[in-house]
Amino acid sequence: MKKFLVVVDMQKDFVDGALGTKEACAIVPTVCKRIRSHEGRIFVTLDTHFDNYMETAEGSKLPVQHCIKDTEGWQLDKNVKAALSGKSFALVEKNTFGSVKLPELIRNTAGGDDFSIELIGLCTDICVVSNALILKANFPEVPITVVEDCCAGVTPEKHAAAIETMKSCQINIE
Repeated sequence: MKKFLVVVDMQKDFVDGALGTKEACAIVPTVCKRIRSHEGRIFVTLDTHFDNYMETAEGSKLPVQHCIKDTEGWQLDKNVKAALSGKSFALVEKNTFGSVKLPELIRNTAGGDDFSIELIGLCTDICVVSNALILKANFPEVPITVVEDCCAGVTPEKHAAAIETMKSCQINIE
């Protein structure tokens, strides 16, 4: 069985930049350890916005400019980038919470073989849960797991709520 790891939005702006939190900083070592120990293909999502972010629907509800393409904040956290060195991975840019391209990329990479999916990253209550639910909708019979201690939410309370939501949607929590 092929094993895929999805690293969600481990970018500077979410770790210690514009929208960073102490909880996000705290998961970096466990995320890096998980990446280094993973044997198989890795998909790395990048929250990607542009100079007009504040004029978008998201920008009107979250008026904090972040992850503007090609800025320092858009880049992967330096430790995460180092952990990916030598690994087989694909970058997946997305301009909203969940990637609609990710299921197709995973399906094509699986090539008809059985597979499982593991998700780690930021933020549990926004992008992790969105991607997990998109993947579950596309692959209802595939084991999908979110690694709780490799995720952080906007707040600890929202992280816990997102974990409960994913459990309700039959996503495995490790």
